[in-house]
Amino acid sequence: MPRRDSSQAAPRAHRPQLNRVYAAIADPTRRAILAALAGGELNVGSLAGRFPISFNGVSKHVKVLERAGLVRRRVRGREHWLRLRPEPLREATRWLEHYREFWEARLDALEALLVGTRGRRP
Repeated sequence: MPRRDSSQAAPRAHRPQLNRVYAAIADPTRRAILAALAGGELNVGSLAGRFPISFNGVSKHVKVLERAGLVRRRVRGREHWLRLRPEPLREATRWLEHYREFWEARLDALEALLVGTRGRRP
């Protein structure tokens, strides 16, 4: 079997950052927070007002997103402003893309085999 060059190697899946990103986006509320922040910077109070959960609940979700590196907090006076950081999502996307390409190649090969077999009847 031919060896892949390093550009085709699987992305490093054991990085703790990647694990935190996938854990963070597994929750629908956190995905909704990211979607809200994709529209621009928001303060925590206005963000919390968009969800049917307590301020503390939203705050806990934001902390998970911060630990994953997906959200950056800026404090101005008494207000905490949040901004989306999309860079960690790019790494997660690269990891998924590698496996999408892997499975597409395998499925294309299977389809070619099946189509070729169907044309040859004994």
